[in-house]
Amino acid sequence: MTSGAVECLELIGKSFLDPGDTVLVEGPTYLGAIMAFRSFEADVRAVPLDGEGLDPAALGDEVRRARPKFLYTIPDHQNPAGVSLASDRRRAVIDLARRHGFLVIEDVAYRELGFEGARPPCLWSLGPDVVVQAGTFSKTFFPGVRLGWAVGPAAVVDRLTQAKQLTDQCASPLAQRLLEEFGRQGHLDRQITGARDLYARRCALMMRALERHMPERASWTRPRGGFFSWLTMPEGANSRELARLGMEQGVAVVPGVPFYPDGRGTREVRLSFSKVADEDIEEGVRRLGTVLHRAA
Repeated sequence: MTSGAVECLELIGKSFLDPGDTVLVEGPTYLGAIMAFRSFEADVRAVPLDGEGLDPAALGDEVRRARPKFLYTIPDHQNPAGVSLASDRRRAVIDLARRHGFLVIEDVAYRELGFEGARPPCLWSLGPDVVVQAGTFSKTFFPGVRLGWAVGPAAVVDRLTQAKQLTDQCASPLAQRLLEEFGRQGHLDRQITGARDLYARRCALMMRALERHMPERASWTRPRGGFFSWLTMPEGANSRELARLGMEQGVAVVPGVPFYPDGRGTREVRLSFSKVADEDIEEGVRRLGTVLHRAA
């Protein structure tokens, strides 16, 4: 048990990264992962995403060029893009990892929050010999609990366990006991079901609002789970400026640049529908669209 997915990334970095090692990530990706890997002086490089997730062909090209120590990926309802990795691509990623000898770090923070019943196989189930799966209860229990987990090859888990003991001995026993009892009584399963319904409804509200209020040349992802949609603005727009102007109108978005390790994202922003009340989504998107129309 760890204190969450971020701590797991820190432990992996502490255990396996040497200065100058290459780490591949999705472009865009979770900004906390970029920060964690760079804290160990890794060379972090981004592999492109499209509507079906990580591009295996581009990944193969980068693997052959960079010989990475590992790949970090969020295959389900990705943060920040909101896309999921297609089933055939999951097998292609595992094949590449086995063939070229790198480790895959699978972040499943949003896997339980899909809006549809069927789920593709997790990467760990396809390649337990080359995958470390890292998860968190912050999205399904409550954020302040700071509990997560990691599973993977025995030799890797042994090293992570040693690093964990050196870091803080163990995760909070009180938090672990609360989680155990909450799950034992069936509350966690019910809460996850309710969360899926809530986020699916809010996502649908945001998609409809974007259709009504965004400029014609803007585009966005259509999530099937999770919290986020990734908005690509028309040519000439600037994500940092949009974020600044949006705040003046009472609307918060996150500029795209921090989600890349290489300075991209100047025309992209992350939209989140997780905490916004149903009745505020339409108005928030309308205000953002007004700002963007002016900028475009």
